[in-house]
Amino acid sequence: MAKKSVASLQTGSKRLTKAIKMVKKDGSSSYSFVETIIAPDMASKWLDKQ
Repeated sequence: MAKKSVASLQTGSKRLTKAIKMVKKDGSSSYSFVETIIAPDMASKWLDKQ
């Protein structure tokens, strides 16, 4: 499961998006969240990676 935040961030001339992914921990039944700030066109590629 993954979700992408609604807000986009702007710094200077670059437009950035904060993406949040839920990742299952190895050897456990719990999940953790991984966050990154990337370009909007790279967000779907990052969310599809395992």
